[in-house]
Amino acid sequence: MVLETKRMTIRDFEPADQGDLHEILGDPQTMAFSEPPYSPAQTRSFLMDFCIGRRAAQAAALKESGKVIGYLLFKPLGRKEWEIGWFFNRRYWRQGLAFEAGAALVDWAFQELGAQTITAETADLVKSAGLMQKLGMTPEGRDAAGLACYSLSAQGWRRMKKYSSF
Repeated sequence: MVLETKRMTIRDFEPADQGDLHEILGDPQTMAFSEPPYSPAQTRSFLMDFCIGRRAAQAAALKESGKVIGYLLFKPLGRKEWEIGWFFNRRYWRQGLAFEAGAALVDWAFQELGAQTITAETADLVKSAGLMQKLGMTPEGRDAAGLACYSLSAQGWRRMKKYSSF
């Protein structure tokens, strides 16, 4: 998959992305609401096994430089249901890049994949939950691990697209 946004290319991960991915997953502040920061070896294993091997995540790379600044979880949960999630390099926070990438994935899922539902979960009730809401997702309660769950239906997405420029 390759998607183009105004400032990024969303694409499959490659082995050469290890350094950029480690800048994201190895950062304690970025990983504060997830798991402990990854070591370089953990990043390589995750990249090769999950991102590339299972094709369950996409890289968000800046068009200008090709630098990977975002990890985008995007995996099927069922035939018409997809899970979305993200981690972005802290140096690129507060620039609208996570929204830009998330909106592109959401649009692609509903328009091209025929998704009926997109879900997400988070422990970060400020930044990530706010982004989920900005993407049109609504709170659905908490899961067994206590994470806040959000979802967006195809019908909700169509309604949102009708009345917004997103």
